[in-house]
Amino acid sequence: MVVQWGDRFKSQLQIFCAWLHESDASVNTEIQTGPLYRAEGSRLSISCNVSGFKSEETPKIFDFRVTKPSRPNELNIISSGDKDFSYSIYLDRVRDGDISVKYVDPNSAIFEIESLLKDDGGEYDCTVRDTEHGYHGTYNAKIVVYVIDNSLSVSSSDPTSLSYDEGDALTLTCQASSNTIQHTHLSVAWYLRKDGEDAARPIISLDRFFTLIPGPGFEQRYVEGAVRLDKLGEATYILKMAQLELSDQGQIFCGAEEWIQDPDRSWYMMTRKDAKESTLTQTTLQEGEELLLSSSIDSQNLEGKFFSVAWLWNGIELVRIGPTGIVSVTPEYSERGRQGELRATRTGNRNYQFVMKPVKTMDEGQYVFRAWTEERGDDGAFKQGTAQDSDPLSVKISSTGLDRLRLVCNVGGFKGQLSVTWKRKLTAKQIALFNIIVSLSQGGVMETAADFTSRNVRVMRPTDDSFVLELDDVIPSDSGVYRCTVTEWEPNSQHIVHFTGRLKRIPHPISIQKDLQTFLNSLVCFPDSLVKVSLRSRTNIVTVGDNVELMCQVKGPSVLKHLIWTKQNNNSTLNNIVTLSSDGSVSWSGDQHHYQVKVDNQNNAVMYYLKIVGASRREAGIYQCMVSVFLENAFKKLPESNHLRVMVTLALSSEPSISQIINSDVHINCRVTSKPSQSSQYAVTWLHQHDAANKTILSSDRKAVETLGSQTEQSFRQRVIMKRTNGPTFELTIRQARISDRGSYFCEVVEWLQDPRGDWYPLPGKSVITKLTVIEPERNEQQLTISEGNEVELECIMTSGAPAFFYKVIWFYAPPSFLSMNASLVELDQTGLLVYPENQALQSLQGRLRLSRPSQKNFYLKIQTAHETDSGTYWCQVEQYQLDNEGQWKQKASESSGPVTLAVNVAGMLHVLTAVSVGPLFSFFAFLDMTIPCNIAQHTSSESQFQVTWFWQKDAETEQRPIFTAYRNSTFKGGHENVRFSHPLPHQFTLTILNTGPKDSGLYFCEVEEWLHSLTQGWRRAVVKKSGNLNVTVLSEGKHPLSLNASSLQMLSNFLKSVMLNMFFLFVTIILLFIILTLVLVMCRNKASNKAAPSLWTEQHPLSDKTAEI
Repeated sequence: MVVQWGDRFKSQLQIFCAWLHESDASVNTEIQTGPLYRAEGSRLSISCNVSGFKSEETPKIFDFRVTKPSRPNELNIISSGDKDFSYSIYLDRVRDGDISVKYVDPNSAIFEIESLLKDDGGEYDCTVRDTEHGYHGTYNAKIVVYVIDNSLSVSSSDPTSLSYDEGDALTLTCQASSNTIQHTHLSVAWYLRKDGEDAARPIISLDRFFTLIPGPGFEQRYVEGAVRLDKLGEATYILKMAQLELSDQGQIFCGAEEWIQDPDRSWYMMTRKDAKESTLTQTTLQEGEELLLSSSIDSQNLEGKFFSVAWLWNGIELVRIGPTGIVSVTPEYSERGRQGELRATRTGNRNYQFVMKPVKTMDEGQYVFRAWTEERGDDGAFKQGTAQDSDPLSVKISSTGLDRLRLVCNVGGFKGQLSVTWKRKLTAKQIALFNIIVSLSQGGVMETAADFTSRNVRVMRPTDDSFVLELDDVIPSDSGVYRCTVTEWEPNSQHIVHFTGRLKRIPHPISIQKDLQTFLNSLVCFPDSLVKVSLRSRTNIVTVGDNVELMCQVKGPSVLKHLIWTKQNNNSTLNNIVTLSSDGSVSWSGDQHHYQVKVDNQNNAVMYYLKIVGASRREAGIYQCMVSVFLENAFKKLPESNHLRVMVTLALSSEPSISQIINSDVHINCRVTSKPSQSSQYAVTWLHQHDAANKTILSSDRKAVETLGSQTEQSFRQRVIMKRTNGPTFELTIRQARISDRGSYFCEVVEWLQDPRGDWYPLPGKSVITKLTVIEPERNEQQLTISEGNEVELECIMTSGAPAFFYKVIWFYAPPSFLSMNASLVELDQTGLLVYPENQALQSLQGRLRLSRPSQKNFYLKIQTAHETDSGTYWCQVEQYQLDNEGQWKQKASESSGPVTLAVNVAGMLHVLTAVSVGPLFSFFAFLDMTIPCNIAQHTSSESQFQVTWFWQKDAETEQRPIFTAYRNSTFKGGHENVRFSHPLPHQFTLTILNTGPKDSGLYFCEVEEWLHSLTQGWRRAVVKKSGNLNVTVLSEGKHPLSLNASSLQMLSNFLKSVMLNMFFLFVTIILLFIILTLVLVMCRNKASNKAAPSLWTEQHPLSDKTAEI
């Protein structure tokens, strides 16, 4: 270490000596801040700048190299001045233009890779060649680039109708998601490509900052609410267009962009994808989604006519709407109709809509819309006319199989021996026949039907009063109604009893068809509780050079999974090691030489192994396996595994009480403050105590697998999230808190330890309590003050309300001191129609209003370029509406917000203008010039203009006389002959009185007027301020000023002492600097006499043959 430090000291000394001999600035090379994350296939752009060369106009030579994690040697990529610089592995890409370097100016260049490869990740070096042979400064800079997988997925669901009429409504759904572990933002847009046009134009977009932006030509329809983009969940984007126009014809598709924020805080678009064109001939849905069929009747003279319509599935009528609007559901589907799964509505004079949600695999088939006229007779009865059918629409419904179906059949009240037969029928029709699946005789002999001989099906009798049917690898065709038939055998007779089976964990018996579909739907929705991800290792403390094997066990349904192994060093970002895709492909990120992967499929789980071969300090860190599945055309990330970390005694802390406003998010933290042991793992349970009752909200076992409490309401389950962070800290998040959420929350933590044999055992648990208070905001009057010309936004937030209702908002305005003269400014009705009530006095204000509604409960009113006349009181009124049975709007409730008093002031009224003068007492001889400064230390605006006037008051007089005025339009007015005006700086003014005499003695000060421009009143005087007084005494010739008074003499004495002291310290400092510089120069001369001049370059940069390394 001594030698190394000596070499470093020598090099630093040589550089310092060179600095002493060089008078010009040092060379400095800069590269943009890293690290950078870029997706495979995207574009990489790196800027490199240099400064400090003598010649700024001569183009510099930039060399770009890279050092990859798997190779310690630098690889030459491209040079701006050497065609033979590139190594062979990059030569073809340079010739093809995939890799290039371009000059921005002689001292700046941009290195670009048009399409990144996975192997392009590494540390990039930008080196500037020393063409001036001075080598003084920094000639290279480096940046790290990570190339990650392009996991952006964009797809659009197919429309359910081939054509639309003008005025119809259109709804399209787009799924956009990314499986990137880095923090990225998505922007989604819907586009329209008209026939014959190559370029598509945006209809509406949601940018990366979650701002809705209508496309060109769609702004007015967006303001009127006719064009909307709604985001549902994490990955669903819905386009809604009301009242289609002829200009909307063409191909409509959605596209998404994935953005990442670089360390310099700028945003970069990593990748972009568009959804494929929709195929309108067939609709494919996944089980649990919504089937929406929009239908219309094309007929003339609709008024006065009555129609009946119906929707048919495979020739079977599902639902119909009668001539008077009465909806009737076929008896076979009445249960689904009562549960709201099947609906039919009339949306217009000729438009109808059929909705089925959730769909099931048994709903797959051909759908037809049928309509017929109804003629009403004199007796009021309707006579049915000829029916017409639409073209059939083919709907396919896919579902994911689950590992095993388990049905339990319980029986009681028997005495003899029992046998059981399990049967199934495919539909719920009463006329359908049951077919035998498998039977178990009273002697225990099992017989399987021919259709199930190739399936893994079995019947068991675990207890005397129960029979269990198990069917492995269930597929969608297994849907249907299941029945178990139990027979009791006696010596002379037999009694047959029928039981309807039920699924395991279903709390009450319902039909097998419903149970099976419920279970399949839960699989499609894929709740986190079905998947368990755990990470463990036989040892997590190793010696350098040892091998480490990490095991990630994933339990759950056998669906296609993506698994990512990640690693995080201390205080660093999370980085991928390897990605294992569901199709079997393996994608490495960075250095893979010290890692190996293996996958082992077991009975009810999949075991993923990550082996670290020859571990070094570089491999030290926190490892984690992250699992996601691709369902419903979107990535869904499942619960993360626990971290492998060194963790000892348990102590908890939390905030004793929290107060939160209704509809805001609540975060309750439960922290482990004690030092954990090496093998500690934690199980956490959150409980809610309200009205003296405790309910379990959420629990997480030591493997970080979460389970929702069974007693918690469904609406509350959807708003609660638990998260683990470093510490460890367990955070419970309650989304959009309600009044019913108040109460006490218990955090119970149990620490688990591992004994030497590998068995886990729990320690006594501990808990902490946090009391939550949910309050509604008070509607007090608010005061808001802004400067004229600025922009102001007023918000109107509903603290309660149901999604089933529609809302209208009205903004009111009242001028100052005249609240009774209030008037409505703007209205947004329940249908999305924007109306500006006519009011001549408010036309100017209404023309500068912008109304927005980013969510159902938030309304914003923006005033652009506020005028002083906009001052007054503003408030909003929200009215709740609902459609009645006759399709008429009925107002249900109304509520007004608290008033907001807005004051729009000219900017000068908001600040204080001060003018500062020099000292209070000033004496000098006659016939000398006297300067009176007037400095503006603080002003309101950069656009301010000033008028300055100097005043003079003679001794023993009270009259203050103006002696000179400098107007803001650069004109002057003087009341004194021998004066000179000066304006050296924008905020400094001076007045000089020439050839002064004793008659000029007296009190001097300046007065400043600040003028500001008002949008409504033009230029106006805003503030007037006076400076401090300057007391001037002009002495007669021959009279010393020190003889005036004792205070003046003391002031001069103090000044002379200060000057002498400062001169002494300055002299000592100069002597010390001279001694230090002399010593350094002597050392430099000794060094130069012992070594040749070029030794600096030779020692620091030994040449090597890089071509030989390749």
